[in-house]
Amino acid sequence: MKKGFFIFCDESVKSDRYYSNFYGGSMIAKEDYEKINNLLVSKKQDIGMEDSELKWSNINAYRVDAYCEMMELYFNIIAQNIIKFRLMFTDNRFIPRNLTATHKQNEYHLLYYQFIKHSFGFSHINSDVLIDLELYFDTLPDKKEKNKKFKGFIHGLQYLPELEGANLQIKKESIYEVDSKKHIILQCSDVILGSMGFRLNNHHKDKPEGQYRRGKRTVAKEKVYRFINSKIRDIRPNFNIGVSTSVDGDPLNKFFHPYRHWLFTPSEHNYIPSSKNIK
Repeated sequence: MKKGFFIFCDESVKSDRYYSNFYGGSMIAKEDYEKINNLLVSKKQDIGMEDSELKWSNINAYRVDAYCEMMELYFNIIAQNIIKFRLMFTDNRFIPRNLTATHKQNEYHLLYYQFIKHSFGFSHINSDVLIDLELYFDTLPDKKEKNKKFKGFIHGLQYLPELEGANLQIKKESIYEVDSKKHIILQCSDVILGSMGFRLNNHHKDKPEGQYRRGKRTVAKEKVYRFINSKIRDIRPNFNIGVSTSVDGDPLNKFFHPYRHWLFTPSEHNYIPSSKNIK
């Protein structure tokens, strides 16, 4: 016997004011995928965006209601634990120590690897059945050789001692780079990722140079962010977007929770305070 999951992975905001290196992923059981994918595609058609890609950067004053409708459906699916969403990011106040030139050159892939390895809680489960994973990465923005090496490390996750209990299977041919325009789950993941990077870096306060008021696009994005935040709080009241989500006393919840954030902090770091206030 075996159980299978698709994991759709995306990344956003390499470097920003306060928080950087945003990675996100949506995991869904293979048996649920076709029904949920059709539901999301149908909803996208209903809101009149069948010919447009859902992306955080595409939000404007005319599309607020459409994006909120799409996010309402997506979060209703998350709330039912059919899709599990995970988000990882770093805090610029924590400066890694002892990084080699290799670490710096491969930072993007190294952090992505940590996200896949830890965010879905596989190290905390003991499975009697084989768990078959297929991973879909939005086109990786790096050289082909570096991307190939990264995929090799993802394939190797199944052989790590700390993941032995999860009974994972990751075939080399089941690690894909795909065009997000063809995958609605990736598009929805992009919107959630973008919304968190937007708010955590205080872009809701941005004003055009020389202007006293915020731009219409900024106001529109804040409305969508606030809606997304309200949906997260329907799942988990008083959710704090800027910290790692509690496991509520049970590490297994890293796997079972429908929605989680992980603030990745290097084990060796220097701390540089800043004057930000995130709520």
